Amino acid sequence: MKLNPLTDRVVLKTVEAEETTKGGIILTGSAKEKPEVAEVIAVGPGGMVDGKEVVMTVKVGDKVITGKYTGTQVKVDGEELNIVRQGDILAIVED
Repeated sequence: MKLNPLTDRVVLKTVEAEETTKGGIILTGSAKEKPEVAEVIAVGPGGMVDGKEVVMTVKVGDKVITGKYTGTQVKVDGEELNIVRQGDILAIVED
């Protein structure tokens, strides 16, 4: 099944937290907690939302940071995804 988000919605897949640091230190479960980093799986077309034109600035493949409890959790083909509004995305992560 494929999700096609509407208007300013974005479908995200959570990226697993790193288990080791660059220096090789293994992190425990509590130490891995940090902002929610996710990969963009699908992007809506944008358009008029609440009387304002919304232009989509994220694209499929971007890694983004969202709030911990943002969006709606859905399970598709056994995979947990999160649907958020583009405005709920806090930042795009660049390597």
